[in-house]
Amino acid sequence: MDLQMETLFPYVLDWINLLLRWLHVIVAIAWIGASFYFVWLDNSLHKPQDEALLKQGVTGELWAVHGGGFYNPQKYMLAPQKLPEQLHWFYWESYSTWLSGFALFSLMYLLHPETYLIDRKVLDMTPTTAALLALAFLVAGWVVYDLLCRFLGQRAGSERMLGLLVAGYVLAATWTACNLFAGRAAFLLVGAMMATIMSANVFFLIIPGQRKVIAAMKSGQTPDPIHGQQGKQRSVHNTYFTLPVLFAMLSNHYSMTYNHPYNWAVLFLIMLASVFIRQFFLLKHQGITNFFYPSLGVLMLVVVAAWIAPSPSQVAPISNTPPSIAEVRPVVEKHCVTCHNAQLASKNIRLDSEQALQSHAPLIYQQVVVTRAMPLNNANGITEAERSLLGRWAQTSSRP
Repeated sequence: MDLQMETLFPYVLDWINLLLRWLHVIVAIAWIGASFYFVWLDNSLHKPQDEALLKQGVTGELWAVHGGGFYNPQKYMLAPQKLPEQLHWFYWESYSTWLSGFALFSLMYLLHPETYLIDRKVLDMTPTTAALLALAFLVAGWVVYDLLCRFLGQRAGSERMLGLLVAGYVLAATWTACNLFAGRAAFLLVGAMMATIMSANVFFLIIPGQRKVIAAMKSGQTPDPIHGQQGKQRSVHNTYFTLPVLFAMLSNHYSMTYNHPYNWAVLFLIMLASVFIRQFFLLKHQGITNFFYPSLGVLMLVVVAAWIAPSPSQVAPISNTPPSIAEVRPVVEKHCVTCHNAQLASKNIRLDSEQALQSHAPLIYQQVVVTRAMPLNNANGITEAERSLLGRWAQTSSRP
């Protein structure tokens, strides 16, 4: 019975993980899609030519065709003269994305900090300390960002300064995360911090501001324009954060980025490149085509890729007298079989037999020797001599 439960429990967790990931991706698509659409819409509106629309307070409109029909969205800079009976709100896309993401983060990282959060070569700490630091990192991310925005407020000419300060803060947060946590976790935490800021902008500023505007209209008062200005500011920040967050969330599949000695610089430069690429599209929505921004972004990505490429010195040399399978198996059993066995075949890979080892020799070489992604965060302390042993065996075993 105990053996059955030991087998069933990981299986159930895998299903929970799968469903949470699926949900997270679905609601994230909905949120980002809505965000991208409204940013595009806002930058594509034109001043209406119809005097009747101008008198109603319409400051921008757009004609579009899609799905066999024509659409004519209109924007009121402050509020319409009469509040419509049916008003659609956009906030559950944001909340659902954050809640599902945090649940997934808790299931994997907070419940197993010793495996996912801690790299003792970076910082030796207890699992409880690591989990608390991760939570504090998310909270501090929002608090500091919000203080920066409130400090500069809506002062004339402050947007550029605020943008530079936010960029500097993200750089500082990236460096901090990479010097506290394992590289893979650090990248994800930086993305989670920025996603928390985005969702908190919706929860604490954008939606409450809209509710205050509606409350003022219902009471016959003129809405305070500050709510619209603040909502616009935070929405702009959110759209610049989107591509960096997406990369950070996908980065755990690409160990060559987070395992680099200067992983904090790698992450920041890739995120900065994505901001330049996003800027190109934001300008294009306004009818401005400027290829400087995407060219700079792509150039930065190429430079980073060349910078972090593995050097020949990182690769174990091919030997004509490779280690025998008998020498390799104890190393694999010590460092790999814990997660790659019949009961727990992580990534659907088993390494608990000679046949499995032979079939996965190229993968072992790539993950253990070249990218050094495995063992995860080197939690079980594989040595350089053991990596070299596996490298010499795998290279020769995979030769025709």
